[in-house]
Amino acid sequence: MNVLVWLILLSLLLGAGALALFLWTLRSGQYEDMDGAAQRILFDEPVRKPD
Repeated sequence: MNVLVWLILLSLLLGAGALALFLWTLRSGQYEDMDGAAQRILFDEPVRKPD
């Protein structure tokens, strides 16, 4: 029974940590330009000439 309490507390702690990380990614703007990366892969970058 004591192990069950520890497992519940551990799962709540891990869930809160995952939620905190998700909210941090929202605030840092990770999901602002979802279409940009999908369209950027279609275009070639200009070739640089070595100096």
